[in-house]
Amino acid sequence: MNSIYRPHFSTRFLEFVQSRTLAIIGFIFLITALKWSAMLFTVHQYETAIITRFGKAIRVEQTPGLKFKLPVIDSVHRFDNRILAWDGPPTETPTKDKLYLIVDCFARWRISDPLLYYNRLNDERSALSRLDDILGSETRTAVASHDLVEIVRVTKGRKPEHDEELEKTGTVLPSNLPDIELGRSSIEQQITERARQKIEGFGIELLDERFKRSKYNPAVAEKIIERMSSERHQIASKFRSEGRGEAANISGQKESDVASIESVATRDALKVEGEADAEAARIYTAAYGSAEAQELYSFNRRLEVAGAAFSQGTTAVLSTESEIGVLLKGMGPLQLATPAAAR
Repeated sequence: MNSIYRPHFSTRFLEFVQSRTLAIIGFIFLITALKWSAMLFTVHQYETAIITRFGKAIRVEQTPGLKFKLPVIDSVHRFDNRILAWDGPPTETPTKDKLYLIVDCFARWRISDPLLYYNRLNDERSALSRLDDILGSETRTAVASHDLVEIVRVTKGRKPEHDEELEKTGTVLPSNLPDIELGRSSIEQQITERARQKIEGFGIELLDERFKRSKYNPAVAEKIIERMSSERHQIASKFRSEGRGEAANISGQKESDVASIESVATRDALKVEGEADAEAARIYTAAYGSAEAQELYSFNRRLEVAGAAFSQGTTAVLSTESEIGVLLKGMGPLQLATPAAAR
C-alpha cells in the first residue's frame, strides 16, 4: 500500500518564514532605494541647480557632483551655464532718412546670476520673451536714429572704384561716396550696451548682438528695383548714343581719308599722264623736227585720211587741185591705169 508523503510541520514553517523574510527584505530595499533617489540628485558641469522648498529658493548648487535634498518638500531647478542663442523676429522700422527696412538680428547671452534669474524670469522661455522686447526696442530705436548708409556700410572713408574703360568714354563716375560717422559695427555695439544695462536686473549677461540681415520692405523694394532698372536703362542709352556718335565720327573720318587718298591718287595719276604726254610730245617733236620728217609725216597723214575716207566700193569726185588729187596725180600713170585706182 502506497503511502502519501506529507512534509513535516517544521519544514513548512521554515519555508513560510523564509518567504516572508525575503519579501520584507525586498520591501525594505525598495523603500530605501526610493528614499535615496528622492534625497539625491546630480549637478552636471554645464549647469547650475537651485533647490527650492515650498517654492522658495534655499540654496544654489554650482559645483558638479552628487547633492542631497529633502524628499517631497524640496524641488530642483536646473539652469544652463553655457552660452545661449537668441534669434529674434524680423523688425520693420524706418531709418532717419525715411526708408523702411526689415532688420533681422541675433544675439548671444548667458545666465550670470541664477538665483536672480529664477526669481525674475523662472525659465528660458520667459527670458527669450524679455529679450525679444528689449533687443527689438533697442534695434528699432537705433535704426530710426541713423541713415540707411550707416546701417549698411562698415568702412569709413571708402573710395569708389574707377573703371578706366568707362572713363575713356566720358562717363561721369562718382568721385567720392557719402562718408559715415559710425557704421554698422558701432551701431550694433550701441544696441548691445544699451540692452545690456536693461537686462542686468534679470540675472542675464548679454554678450553680443548683431544684424543678420537688412532688406527693404517688399513694396518699397519693387519701386527701388524699378528705379535702379530705369537708371541702368538711361546709362545704357547714353552708352548707345555715345557709341553711335563715335561710329559716325569713325565713318566720317573714313570717308575723309578715302577722299584724301583718292584726291592724292588722281593728282599723281594726272601728273604722270601729263609727264608722259610731255615726254611723247618731246619725242614727236624730236622725231618730226627736220623738213624730210615733216614731209613724211604729212604724207603719212594724207594716206591715213585717204584710207579713212575711202573704203572699198566708194565713189568720190575730186578736184585735181585738192591735196588728195595732187597726191594721186603724183603717184604716176602706172597707179592711175587701173579703174579702181582712178576711182
